[in-house]
Amino acid sequence: MRRLLLLRHAKSSWATPALADHDRPLAPRGIRAVGTLRRHVAGQPIVPDVVLCSTARRTVETWEGIAPAFPPDTRVDYAEDLYGATSAQLLRRLRQVAPPAECVLVIGHNPGIADLANRLAGSGDLQLRRRLGAKFPTGALATLLVAGRWTDLGWGTAELADYVVPRQLDPTDTT
Repeated sequence: MRRLLLLRHAKSSWATPALADHDRPLAPRGIRAVGTLRRHVAGQPIVPDVVLCSTARRTVETWEGIAPAFPPDTRVDYAEDLYGATSAQLLRRLRQVAPPAECVLVIGHNPGIADLANRLAGSGDLQLRRRLGAKFPTGALATLLVAGRWTDLGWGTAELADYVVPRQLDPTDTT
């Protein structure tokens, strides 16, 4: 089974309204959430072979914040086309992942990342799937199990194995 991790970037800052959306950094709350996520993934059997990360500043900062939980030579592909990508575009990108990759982490944006998670999750714990369908807030991480090759990935073909949000991991987080 392959593992697909879908992570929505942590909470971004709106402190500088004139700043282009692509250039917005993480907010202090987002930085705290990234620390919570880093501690969570460090305790999981999660080691991505490749990370697909949007080039937006907040996604890059989210990756940089959790990266210490992974081997330092983890391959990261920064892709501008992940910024604002739809679920269909994200699916096409995932189908291009090279066969040796067993675990892929995608760091992206809503609505595409949430829609992708919901459309891929054809099975798994019903309670988790309901939570996933209800809300995919900033810092949310969905873990899906994928049978077969990345080229075969399609709607409803993955199993939702886990779904966490920073607030669940750290009750003091209000994300």
